[in-house]
Amino acid sequence: MKLPTTRVLTLPARARRGFSLAELMVVIVIVALLATLVIQNAPRFLSSGNKTRLKSDINAIEQAITVYYMESGGRYPDSLEALVQPDANGDTYLNADKVPTDPWKNEYIYEPPSGGQKKPIIRSLGRDGSPGGEGDDLDVDNLMIRNGEY
Repeated sequence: MKLPTTRVLTLPARARRGFSLAELMVVIVIVALLATLVIQNAPRFLSSGNKTRLKSDINAIEQAITVYYMESGGRYPDSLEALVQPDANGDTYLNADKVPTDPWKNEYIYEPPSGGQKKPIIRSLGRDGSPGGEGDDLDVDNLMIRNGEY
């Protein structure tokens, strides 16, 4: 008995050679356009992320200060360092080993209430680390965030 033979289909030589130069150029142009779009929008996305982190950090610090105030008989901490010092049970007010820095690696400024000021102030001086500024250099504090100004 004779077994049936299998027939191998072969493609023409032109179809086996790979991509043409025109096809490669189209792919390169598309990749370049996509890269241009990403590069143009990256600073906006980074700035948005910094703003979100800044708000989150300041809110967390403000909440930790409030808990400290309630647990210490109506006394505010002298510095933000008090929020990361473990108590007798090893607990801290902030869930961190050290006080966080703002998105630009600057320390947050803490002002306990004094004079007519009723609430503590937690402030970031922005990217430039100095008073004043606009955009990422803007000084932001917990009162601005609470009032929806930032």
